[in-house]
Amino acid sequence: MTIATGVSKQVKYKVESTWGTVPAAANSQLLRRITSDIDLTKDAYESNEIRTDYQVADLRHGSRSVGGTVNGELSPGTYKDFMAAALRQVFQTQVTTGAIITVTSAVTTGASGTFTRSSGSYFTDGFKIGQVVQWSGFATTGVPNNAHNFYITALTALIMTGTMLDGVAVGAKAAGDTVTCVTMGKFASIPLTAHTDLSFSIEHYYSDLVLSEVFSGCKVSQIDVQLPASGMATIGVGFMGKDITTASAEYFTSPTAQTTTGCLAAVNGAVFVAGTSVANITGMNFTINSNMTGEPVVGSNTKPDIFEGRIQVSGQITAFFESVTLRDLFIGETLASINCVFTTANTASADFVAFSFPSVKFSGAAKDDGDKGLIQTLPFTALLNTTGGTASTLSTLKTTLTIQDSAA
Repeated sequence: MTIATGVSKQVKYKVESTWGTVPAAANSQLLRRITSDIDLTKDAYESNEIRTDYQVADLRHGSRSVGGTVNGELSPGTYKDFMAAALRQVFQTQVTTGAIITVTSAVTTGASGTFTRSSGSYFTDGFKIGQVVQWSGFATTGVPNNAHNFYITALTALIMTGTMLDGVAVGAKAAGDTVTCVTMGKFASIPLTAHTDLSFSIEHYYSDLVLSEVFSGCKVSQIDVQLPASGMATIGVGFMGKDITTASAEYFTSPTAQTTTGCLAAVNGAVFVAGTSVANITGMNFTINSNMTGEPVVGSNTKPDIFEGRIQVSGQITAFFESVTLRDLFIGETLASINCVFTTANTASADFVAFSFPSVKFSGAAKDDGDKGLIQTLPFTALLNTTGGTASTLSTLKTTLTIQDSAA
């Protein structure tokens, strides 16, 4: 007797063209995971008849639905399609200055520095706070700037301020070199209009049993990201779906290979709250809730659709209590930003995933106690950044959340 094993189980997916219709088998994606518990469920209706034999005589199955969660270690490029579905925007193309000769680079402190141009506009080009960029074309003393991940922490039309994520100092260089700045990978935000409505067919293939289960109509209902101070960053992607198709043969027979990017750990990266680097954070997590709903109808055992609701983003930071800065953001009900980026290694051009919450409110600042360093817990809700936008005078987007993925 063969018993299915987790290591022989493969999880594959493909974006659907029509909700609930399994797409053609070609060009699916094999998915890295820790676990995937997606499965079919059914409502059940038990007879309430009162009978002289004192017993229940019937039970019927009702509406079918699919649900479950894919859990994994967060790695660049691996979960980009599901992130795009949760934000309801496909990942956007890169932003660049093009070749320019008016940029002066300068060191401020440590790995922080500035890139100042004398003409043109970073805003017009499309750059925003919280993006990771790379410069190229610097010569002589400016060479350390080339091909290094630079995280933008402040921005004006002419001055880009930030920090090198690998800790290397910015190379000071006078204007004159022909240089180019470009955002790395791609980024997606919750848009104001033209929201996408992505759904997936997800296959569980049990290769040791040669059995396939394809779950159709799967929409991302929730994403949970955990960023502990020690250990790997993790992600949980919750789905709501329509139905199941079973077979004694693999359906997605030639998937694209699993991604090979490294896993993220929160110790490699940077976190900025209200524009200031925070080095005392002991953990961070957040949830993107899509508020999906689906209702059964008469005459069908599957739901006619899964409907999108508001996108709610919330989370919490835990940090050592060393000053009043974070506490007073809560007490004063002060809007603040949280910008964070996490890398796969401490190297110049390491892969990364960055999260930007341009407008949050903290709803608590409770502190623990004991014979140790005291930690405060700061839950937050991310809000629409009403002061942002795409105009050529704005340093942030008008959105609740932006995700940048170097491998997207």
